Amino acid sequence: MSPPRRALIAVTSAHAKLFQAKETTGLFISEALHPFKVFRDAGFEVDLSSETGTYVPDWLSQQPDFLNGETLAIWNDVNSEFRRKLDNMPKAAELDATKYGVFYASAGHAALIDYPTAVDLQKVASHVWTTGGIVASVCHGPAIFVNVVDLKSGEPIIKGRTITGFTSEAEETMGIMPELKSWKSPLVEDVAKALGATYKRAPGIWDDFHIVDGRLITGQNPASAASTARAVVAAFDKL
Repeated sequence: MSPPRRALIAVTSAHAKLFQAKETTGLFISEALHPFKVFRDAGFEVDLSSETGTYVPDWLSQQPDFLNGETLAIWNDVNSEFRRKLDNMPKAAELDATKYGVFYASAGHAALIDYPTAVDLQKVASHVWTTGGIVASVCHGPAIFVNVVDLKSGEPIIKGRTITGFTSEAEETMGIMPELKSWKSPLVEDVAKALGATYKRAPGIWDDFHIVDGRLITGQNPASAASTARAVVAAFDKL
């Protein structure tokens, strides 16, 4: 039996100060909004959830380089389907994992803080994977993989696989590496190494780039959110 044509977009519930403590990181809006649009256009039911049922929007993600045109209009419309679902998210513990055939971890730097211990989101991802669905992430989303396992083998789902995600070079370029290190949370490249995955990236830190490794699909950065979601749809339709 095919997995349900329903996707869960995971959202970080964490927030923190960044950029010399002048701005706030939280959910990188387009990393949830772009896949939401792709999945809805492809006929998926789509839910959003964070570990606590709450979110804080990321400051950088609201700047014109990242949020403009149609996506800005959707974000600004509190009655849009996306905003209604985002602003009324259930806690991850309230979800029925059997409803989902796709798990997609959106991010924002704050995901590095709560995703490694977001046990209820991780349970949904593990169930989706073990029952033959697709697990995906974008940018800092691989932080969720710290405890996402194949329930049959107990092994991390990314072990022996190839993933991408936000580069450590980009963190350095943005001038925020010291602040990130103060969180004492592993960066994406660290997560890959610790769990036995191969990390690959595009030549440019902002290039639109994603990797499909079977039912595991990962994108490098905010620019990759939509293409990663389209790859998810294509892979799902082949299941």
